[in-house]
Amino acid sequence: MHVSLTIAGLFCYFRSGERASMKKKTNRTYIGGQAVIQGVMMRGKTGMATVVRDDKGELQMEAKRITPPEERKKWMRFVFIRGVVNFILSLVGGMQALLRSSEVAIVEDEAPPKLNKWVAEKWKVSVSEIVTVIATCLGVVIALALFILLPQFLARLISDNFPAVVPKGGVWYYLLEGGFRLVIFVCYILFTLLFKSLRETYCYHGAEHKTINCYEYGMPLTVENVKGCSRMHDRCGTTFLFIVMIISIALFAVVGWLFNAYVPIENGVLDRIVEFLLKLVMLPIVAGVSYEVLRLLAKVQSPVVLPLKAPGYLLQKLTTREPTDEMIECAILAFEKVLAMDADPDSPEKTFVTETKLSKLQAMMKKHFAEKDIDEADAEWILSLTLNVPRSELKTERVITQKECGQILALYEERLTGKPLWYIFGNTEFYGYRIEVDSRVLIPRPETEILVQQAIAALSEGDKMLDLCTGSGAIAIAVACECAKDRNISVTAADISDDALEVARKNVRMNKANVNIIKSDLFENIRGKYNLITANPPYIKTSEIPTLQREVRDFEPHLALDGGEDGLEFYRRIASKINRYVVRGGMLILECGENQARDILKIFSRCDYAMVVKDLGGKERVVKIVF
Repeated sequence: MHVSLTIAGLFCYFRSGERASMKKKTNRTYIGGQAVIQGVMMRGKTGMATVVRDDKGELQMEAKRITPPEERKKWMRFVFIRGVVNFILSLVGGMQALLRSSEVAIVEDEAPPKLNKWVAEKWKVSVSEIVTVIATCLGVVIALALFILLPQFLARLISDNFPAVVPKGGVWYYLLEGGFRLVIFVCYILFTLLFKSLRETYCYHGAEHKTINCYEYGMPLTVENVKGCSRMHDRCGTTFLFIVMIISIALFAVVGWLFNAYVPIENGVLDRIVEFLLKLVMLPIVAGVSYEVLRLLAKVQSPVVLPLKAPGYLLQKLTTREPTDEMIECAILAFEKVLAMDADPDSPEKTFVTETKLSKLQAMMKKHFAEKDIDEADAEWILSLTLNVPRSELKTERVITQKECGQILALYEERLTGKPLWYIFGNTEFYGYRIEVDSRVLIPRPETEILVQQAIAALSEGDKMLDLCTGSGAIAIAVACECAKDRNISVTAADISDDALEVARKNVRMNKANVNIIKSDLFENIRGKYNLITANPPYIKTSEIPTLQREVRDFEPHLALDGGEDGLEFYRRIASKINRYVVRGGMLILECGENQARDILKIFSRCDYAMVVKDLGGKERVVKIVF
């Protein structure tokens, strides 16, 4: 079955990709498509989408970007050449979609689990990949044998037995060969109708045509509207193949006759080889001419050309069948995705949930993250945390199971929306402690661990510490837990946000940290004095917030980011009251933004001692002030 479908993918579902201009049709569309195994592929100007119903009955989608025609090299857009280019691109894209759909729709229960495991460990590939390669190669060989070698053999057989009637190398010889090719083509289509799985594929072909017709007639894409539309379409690949057959008969007859007349070859074996190669060489010419003919026929709706279209329509009656509602849903979803991709450059690509290689999945994720200005390392984190392996082991090839792939792709697609990785996972690691985070709090950054190190070093037995603008509580928790190993200290954490405090309390309980949580706008509700006060206050200039990375600007709380006009508002507020809450000889440790340290030192000019600590990147990150 797979071999037959492969041949069908190579020969029976080509899409010309030209705009239709039909009577009574209000929408022109560049979108074409083809049926695949248990689904439909649609192809537009900038994207192609394949929707397949998997073995559980659920719809899966794969969508990817393609190069639009206007961005191709100029020579590729010339008349006749463009037909060859479109043919090759459609053939390759359609073949890939067909094979990818088989990975989703066909469950290979026949492969023993031990064989699957052995193949994966031995060759780092899945059984499905091996079957796909074999089926593809076999499909191409069978296609060449059926549509080139067999007609050539039959024509030569008749010529050898009846040389007076059909002399070898004459025009009638090549016309006879072309006639055999056309008959074989029609018989092949009729043969495929014997198989239930292929009849089902033809139903998806009908769903594809009906959906495109529905859109072109300006009707909403609903199942009921699509059901009422025709299965016939001028840009159908079946019609294209019929045109290819007719043009190849005429072209091969003329070229073959001229070649034999002026370059006769006496050796029978060599003559057969040269004849076969000559046909292969002329195939691009046939495709280019056929494309222009199909394009012209699709644009002309006069009854005069109806006889030219009629054979194609007749063959479409064989290669399309009435689809079910579920099949139409596939076609509509694929069509709408391509529409969205053509209309919106930011419409995300999608990937099927299938068994695949780790390296292939990782490369795909990194590529798309880079295109969206997302840190490529996030792809490694997603794989590492989902597969429960260190990032260093991701270089070791392995096969990702379908279940693992589903989990990974769900996280990957959510990350593509711009949502920060640690909000997606719901937690992050800070100074060796698990800290739960969501959009109510900032995500603790690694550079903030410099502040924690300085705080731990500054605290002694019996000291009291206050952490202002605590957010998730990460700083207070890390200091309290580390100091609890060798000294007794008292830690209080404060924040103005009720939402942030709820997250902080949860993190305190989870890490069993001895931290007192209170609500306070800086020192508003603080009582007593402390040996150490820490803070990672908002320090982004108000005007710079719209320029931040999307994941920060759109997802992290602005209350924890906005530091006022110059970014130093909170530092000035802390400086105005710090002396009331810090003991003599006590310390204030503040995190700051890039190039802010010197200005902060000026704000705290009335102190006994101050210094700046740089992070691992050499940037001034922490200000230490002694009173």
